[in-house]
Amino acid sequence: MAFAFEELHVYRKAIDFSVSVINTIDLYETPRKHYRLIEQLESASTSVALNISEGKGRYSTKEIKHFLFIARGSLYETVTMLQIFKMKSWLGNPKYNELYAEAVEINKMLSGLIKAI
Repeated sequence: MAFAFEELHVYRKAIDFSVSVINTIDLYETPRKHYRLIEQLESASTSVALNISEGKGRYSTKEIKHFLFIARGSLYETVTMLQIFKMKSWLGNPKYNELYAEAVEINKMLSGLIKAI
């Protein structure tokens, strides 16, 4: 692999998670007035992997941890958006539960990595 972040299992999980979220969003037929919410969900879900990779590209432990904390915050934001989509009935229980389980796993991995650094 060419980049150090690509070797991180949590990075690969975060990429898969963001693709799952985007694939789910692609199926939505929501009123135009809600496009901003969809864009926010896409942004938050992709931000998890983006911050992991950016942090891995930093040279100090402090900076790496900083970006891992941001990644975890983006994951929390994504889960909150998924909850809103579920409450609006834009997201059914099976898909919500699947994405939520992925988020829980990524959260554990991020927390473990932060503690290990």
